[in-house]
Amino acid sequence: MAQRFSEDELIANLFAPLAGPAGLDLLDDAALLPARSNPIVATVDALVAGVHFFPDDSPASIGKKALRANLSDLAAKGAEPIGFLLALALPPDWTNDWLAALAAGLGEDSQGYCCPLLGGDTVATPGPLTLSITALGEAPQGAFVPRGGARSGDAIYVSGTMGDAALGLRLRRDAALRERLTPRSRDYLLDRYLLPRPRLELAPFLRAHASAAMDVSDGLAGDLAKLAKASGVGARLTVEDIPLSDAAREAIEIDPGLLEIALTGGDDYELLFCVRRNCSQLEKLARAQATPCARIGEIIAGCGETTFFDRRENVLNFNKLSFSHF
Repeated sequence: MAQRFSEDELIANLFAPLAGPAGLDLLDDAALLPARSNPIVATVDALVAGVHFFPDDSPASIGKKALRANLSDLAAKGAEPIGFLLALALPPDWTNDWLAALAAGLGEDSQGYCCPLLGGDTVATPGPLTLSITALGEAPQGAFVPRGGARSGDAIYVSGTMGDAALGLRLRRDAALRERLTPRSRDYLLDRYLLPRPRLELAPFLRAHASAAMDVSDGLAGDLAKLAKASGVGARLTVEDIPLSDAAREAIEIDPGLLEIALTGGDDYELLFCVRRNCSQLEKLARAQATPCARIGEIIAGCGETTFFDRRENVLNFNKLSFSHF
């Protein structure tokens, strides 16, 4: 049996040739569609039970996660939400109450993030449950933040903390680790896996100052490698500069091997972005919005290479850079 394409190879070889100008050669998280006075930014994410969430997760949290994953993509492009389309494939065991709770979760976030439902489709499936959301946003002309705009000398930043969601997923599967964590840390990490925090409040800053950005959905190490490859540059990071929550630090202290999971696991939905220099405006915005942002490295000359160092200049190597479906 012939070896299958990886996810990146599949996109590059089969689908990128089909993309028109608005698809940006499939090197970005979103399309750029000129319309009205401002261009339209479009993005789509599908969530599948047993892959992106546990079938017994609360329906409200499933709906919220589906929408927030898309809103995170809009934020990374510097876009403001316009609305979303929902495609919902329901397995045979759904109930009115379950679907009502899903709709309530979606409705709460729809209102909270000013992103109304515009339409969609509902179909039956033998399983598993699948949700696909297409989110639409807009950014002022020339303000779209690409994945491929980083240049040598840029500073690399992330919002929030890294690895909480990946560690939360590990806790769902590892009862022994759950028992060793304090209840506060355990609950924090489990919640971060269930409910991403799309950083829409940073969109205006990214439009004004970022050279490149994407959201961290498949793991920091792998997503930074994608950004560097799209930009035709390299990246250098110091691991100790990567922000970790107190809960993540507690878990890693129990099992140091969890650091690799924190840096390569998915579902953070934080923002990874580059700026031309250290920016005082970012520090002011972070304080005003209570949105922590940390400088973790710099862009260097290269062709997609990313290197993680520790304080002693030792290079850290990972078994894999990020989550992949294929």
